[in-house]
Amino acid sequence: MSTIIVSDEQELVNKLASHIETIANDAIENRGKFFVGFSGGSVLNNLCECLQTVDTEWSKWVVAFCDERVVPENSEDSTFGTYKRELIPKTKLVEKQFIKIKQGVSDPVRLKANPNIVGKRLGSEDFVFDLLLLGMGPDGHTCSLFPGHPLLNETSLKVASLTDSPKFPPERITLTFPTINKARNCMFAICGSSKAEMIQRILKDNDDDVPARRVKPHSGSLYWILDKHSAKNL
Repeated sequence: MSTIIVSDEQELVNKLASHIETIANDAIENRGKFFVGFSGGSVLNNLCECLQTVDTEWSKWVVAFCDERVVPENSEDSTFGTYKRELIPKTKLVEKQFIKIKQGVSDPVRLKANPNIVGKRLGSEDFVFDLLLLGMGPDGHTCSLFPGHPLLNETSLKVASLTDSPKFPPERITLTFPTINKARNCMFAICGSSKAEMIQRILKDNDDDVPARRVKPHSGSLYWILDKHSAKNL
C-alpha cells in the first residue's frame, strides 16, 4: 500500500492524473486495452479535471462504474449521466466505451440481471480491472458497499444488485470485494478535513468495520492519495 500526502486539491489532481496515465499506458502496451472503473461523488469532479491532461490512446479505454444508481441517465443521480455531461465533451472518450446499466429496470428480478452486462462487455466472467478509482463516503462506504450491509461479506458474486441502499436512491449495482480486490490497481483520492476521522480509522486504527478498509488487492497495488487536511490525524 502506498500513502501519498499532498498539500492541496490541485496537487492531488496532478498526482491522480500522473498515476492514471502511467497505469493506462502500461495496460495498453502490455494487454492492448485499459479496463478502468470510475466512481461518482468527489471522484467524478477530480476526474473531470485531471483526465483532460492525461496523454493516452483513448480509443483503447473501456470504462465501467464501481457502482451505479438505477435511475434514468438524465437524472442528477446517474453517475454515467453526469460523466456524459461533464467528462465526455472534455476528452476523446465516446459513449460506446462506457459500460452502462440497462434503463427502465425497477423490479428486483430484472435488477439482478443487470450485473451480467459488465462481464459480457469485459469479454469474460473472470475479468480483471486494470484500475479502480474508488471513492469513500462520510460513513466509510466505498462503491455501494455500506457499513453493516450483507454485501460486505459477498464471496461469489462479482457484481451485485441491491434494493436497500441506506443512501438514496435504494436501487443500485455495485462491484463486490471479490472483484475489487482482484484489480491490478485500486486508488482512493481524498480531500478535506471531514474525511480525516474516517481516514484515521482506516489507515491508522486498521478498523475493518469501515468498508473502505476492506479494499486490499490480493496481488495488485493500493494507493491512498490524500490532501493534508484529510491526513491530519495520521
